[in-house]
Amino acid sequence: MENVVIIGSGPAGLTAGIYASRAALNPILIAGLQPGGQLTTTSIVENWPGTPEGVDGNKLMQDMKAQAEKYGTRIMHGTVMKIEKNSNGFRIETDGGPIDTKSVIVATGASAITLPLPNKEKLMGYGLSTCAVCDGFFYRNKTVAVVGGGDSAMEEAHYLAKLASSVTLVHRRDKFRASKAMQDKVFSNPKIKIIWHTEVIDTLSDNSGLTGIVMKNQNGETSELKVDGLFMAIGHNPNTEFLRGLVELDSQGYVLCKPGSTATNVPGIFAAGDVEDNKYRQAITSAGRGCQSALEAERFIEGHTH
Repeated sequence: MENVVIIGSGPAGLTAGIYASRAALNPILIAGLQPGGQLTTTSIVENWPGTPEGVDGNKLMQDMKAQAEKYGTRIMHGTVMKIEKNSNGFRIETDGGPIDTKSVIVATGASAITLPLPNKEKLMGYGLSTCAVCDGFFYRNKTVAVVGGGDSAMEEAHYLAKLASSVTLVHRRDKFRASKAMQDKVFSNPKIKIIWHTEVIDTLSDNSGLTGIVMKNQNGETSELKVDGLFMAIGHNPNTEFLRGLVELDSQGYVLCKPGSTATNVPGIFAAGDVEDNKYRQAITSAGRGCQSALEAERFIEGHTH
């Protein structure tokens, strides 16, 4: 019987691993399909405190992993299919067999929603992106397009306008659903142009990557626009399918935690990072929640050890 099993290996999961192993809980961490999480697809992280030159996203995650392992976190490769509650705690069904544990920390993150573009896989990282804060740097003085109409699309467009020579915001409706403050920022920015009633349906590319996009308006007319980058800001899906019917989720599928806590409605199950945070979605806030979840799991185990 394990003390704690951490599911996910991004900043939240690995920070939970560092704290749980230092508390002598001897945790198991299940790395999941994308070891290191979303940061491994990021080149340079410039907003991680203590790294004035910026830090490579991959290296940051490798260092966090090494630190967690140094203190005794056991890292397993594999994925979790489901979690069942039983009289002793929980049984976690993984593709490598079942694990019994007293507590669980869910840190499975969220996946960016993307458009169903024909060459999407080939062009991700070569002109296609889902994160302006991560990739905007590569588009200094270049032309970019952003797809979306919510707060995150406004934020991406506004952020990119500081770097790119021009930003075209493409939206399928005739108005944005973003907050008025965010819309005002976009409308008042001379570098941002808006195309309404239009969807991006395809990409143009050469051997070096994206060269443009193909759009279709409400009348069914198609047009092409030359851009160096396309940012898809149409939301995120939390990776919580395996939790359905076990813990409370909100309407979008994010885990609901108790106010000021990482505890879910099921005693012994905690959640940390993008899987429960649809507001900030930063590496540093995820790491903070990972720390919190490990401290709360430690307290929970102490209270249930006779």
